[in-house]
Amino acid sequence: MKGDLTLIPAVQAAEAIRTGQLTSEAYVKACLERIDASEDTVRAWAWLDKEHALEQAREADRIRRAGYATGALHGVPVGIKDIVDTADMPTQLGSAIFQNRQPDSAARLIERLRDAGAVIMGKTKTTELAYLHPTDTTNPHAPDRTPGGSSSGSAAAVAARHVPLAVGTQTGGSVIRPASFCGTYGFKPTRGVISRSGVYQTSGALDQVGVFANSLEDAALLTEVIGCYDQTDPASFARPRPSMLAGAQAEVPVEPEIAWFDMPFHDRLDPDAAEGLEQVIAALGDRVERFPTAPQLAGLADVHTIIYDVEIAQNIGPLADTHGDRVSPEMRQAIARGRAISADQYEDALAVKASADAFFASHFNDFDAIMAPSASGQALPLSAGQTGDAVYCKIWTLAGLPCLSLPLLVGAEGLPIGVQLIGAVELDDRLMRTAAWMQRFLASGNEEGA
Repeated sequence: MKGDLTLIPAVQAAEAIRTGQLTSEAYVKACLERIDASEDTVRAWAWLDKEHALEQAREADRIRRAGYATGALHGVPVGIKDIVDTADMPTQLGSAIFQNRQPDSAARLIERLRDAGAVIMGKTKTTELAYLHPTDTTNPHAPDRTPGGSSSGSAAAVAARHVPLAVGTQTGGSVIRPASFCGTYGFKPTRGVISRSGVYQTSGALDQVGVFANSLEDAALLTEVIGCYDQTDPASFARPRPSMLAGAQAEVPVEPEIAWFDMPFHDRLDPDAAEGLEQVIAALGDRVERFPTAPQLAGLADVHTIIYDVEIAQNIGPLADTHGDRVSPEMRQAIARGRAISADQYEDALAVKASADAFFASHFNDFDAIMAPSASGQALPLSAGQTGDAVYCKIWTLAGLPCLSLPLLVGAEGLPIGVQLIGAVELDDRLMRTAAWMQRFLASGNEEGA
């Protein structure tokens, strides 16, 4: 195959490798060349061994030539957030405390990737312990801007075309916001679709795994590959997962119904983001129904914060007590907040979380998706010292709903802004189908307008 191989989507690359039109070695070499060209600026990688990546690629090619079975991502390179354990690579959690940490075993999702024939390219940078303290990773669209957090390196690596696919995690907005800032697709499926076994835990109630890609189908395929039941993860459910790729490739039987909630915190949106979202709503016309937001619904963002702070204190507090001078102020503040929350307040928050699950189950009887901001607007300057506001994601993460950021808008300074779609629990395929329809619908409107 000719041309820039890094432009080939993962779905097509996997098929080309399986049929012998493309070698994994050539594909991985093209990605490594992209890394060589921009990593000094982007700084997406916490660990990368080029020869190790090429060895995996050559083995994938040998397997195909020998006529053995090939997997859904055979020979395709994937970046892994550096809080996911890998037995043949360090997992350092974005913290000096864990420098050169080498796990003895790999996370369940890594096993799934290996089973699918993927090339584990390396480990992408994360904020400290997947919380708020930024990495030195920059936004590929503007090196003076943040890529978002905490899945900073994964989003940046995909946006810079270092890899076609990457794995991240989301406890607040750590997949959706970086995807928005970096102009990629970001997908966090229903809580429990992907195992968290071997993924560093900050909040057992909230931690979820997600993915980054440069196309909707690629995001669907990666999610489908790494999703599975895992009896060692309390959030994992023992039944089949939705067919994500089939959903992304399907036509809608009828035009979807989409809800928009006028949240009180939407006043934090940058003007260009607010204007762009209003234009999308207007373009979709009567397919979108707007609702005023009940205080109980808007208040779920605060419920999320209570649970997160308490569980941060439970999980990371002992580490900070031992290594206080090596833990960031942001983390110490969260631990202090969590320790100040009473047991009754925490139990009440968990009860509200359970009631939110029931509310959304009823809501999606009438709507295919909710539309919302992915982030406040364009990526913040690095000088702001933070990775952005997660408030636009907290409610959906709390309820464990599948969430998808679509790179649909461009801000006043030419930087990407995502639009978020949220679906019903375990109807991730329907969310993918709705997203594909929405992209086609908006594109056709733009063509007519032109």
